[in-house]
Amino acid sequence: MRGSESPRLDPLDLLGLGLLGIRTRKARAALSALGIAIGVATLVLVTAVPASSRQALDEELSALGTDRLQAAPAPDQDPPVQLPAEAADMVARIGPVTHASAVGDWGLRVTRTDRTGPGDFNALAVLAARTDLLQAVEGTVREGKFLDPATAAYPTAVLGKVAADRLGFSQVGVDEPARVFVGGRWFTVIGILDPVPLSAELDRAVMVGWPVAADLLRFDGRPTRIYVRTSDEQVEAVEQVLAATVFPQHPSDVLVTRPADALSAKRAVAQTFGALFLALAGVALLVGGIGVANTMYISVLERRREIGLRRALGAHRGQIRTQFVTESVVLSLLGAAAGVSAGVLAVLGYCAFQGWPVTIPPGATLGGLGGAVVIGALAGLYPAVRAARTDPTESLSSV
Repeated sequence: MRGSESPRLDPLDLLGLGLLGIRTRKARAALSALGIAIGVATLVLVTAVPASSRQALDEELSALGTDRLQAAPAPDQDPPVQLPAEAADMVARIGPVTHASAVGDWGLRVTRTDRTGPGDFNALAVLAARTDLLQAVEGTVREGKFLDPATAAYPTAVLGKVAADRLGFSQVGVDEPARVFVGGRWFTVIGILDPVPLSAELDRAVMVGWPVAADLLRFDGRPTRIYVRTSDEQVEAVEQVLAATVFPQHPSDVLVTRPADALSAKRAVAQTFGALFLALAGVALLVGGIGVANTMYISVLERRREIGLRRALGAHRGQIRTQFVTESVVLSLLGAAAGVSAGVLAVLGYCAFQGWPVTIPPGATLGGLGGAVVIGALAGLYPAVRAARTDPTESLSSV
């Protein structure tokens, strides 16, 4: 038989041999798989929990207006700066801009009745508002509805939260319509807004439609504040061209503001969390791999008789190597599957406790399973090579 070829084994037979050690040593296999499971569960946790925390933080920072810009006439100019009437429409044509709207303040006053004396002052502004204002400022309506193309052409008004409180309106009238007196005319209140944290001037305003302001209240159509929304990545690019777009003749007369501090914090958080993910995930997988390698090495030492017997019966070294590498990979996969399941359940529970949105990066689960295969193969490589080099005569005679 010296010159004959070694018998070939079907891949399924090799897989069965690879699973032999797991089936016959269930307790040890379970403990070894537990090491991988802990490592992969740690990988899922250290990626998913900070990712969920980051998502919650991103939502809070986004509420601070990291994707928004505002443009207004520069203050303290003599004569006062007047923006072009078409400024908001020109801004909307900037490529990265997703929403652009405007309001106009031309110095009117508003009261609850027409009996108020000329000296009374409630510090509320009357603003001509475009119908797409809420999309630009992410505002919501608490009562009634906002201006639309139909109501904006008629004497209707929407109140900010502070304006509604000062004028004594808690809700929009149903049986008897609520009205306010604006510029010598009665306007019917059709809506009350929730607070708009990033645009406090809207909380203290009575908003009327752009067309009706021009027709009945002598509004000249020039905006006094333009609200712009874009993506976080394009904020700087839009900021650079915003002033020149709003007022091409005199861009220096336009004041552009943005929440730069919040944007910088958001980006710093993203970079910090990214580095933390990689470091912790690497440590977790390394710990699991060491456990598998240790188990496989001890398994080779304890199964020398089995290895020697198989070699004596004609198994060649490649089959021995494949047996032990297969056992190592399957052991790692079983542990990885258990670790992914445990990690996902732990993330779901922790996020529910914290009230965070659940964010489990696909790379955490796929990386855990893929990493388990690679680590299992590497961890079983040396023990497999050692097993393949075992001399059958020595192995059988030493038992």
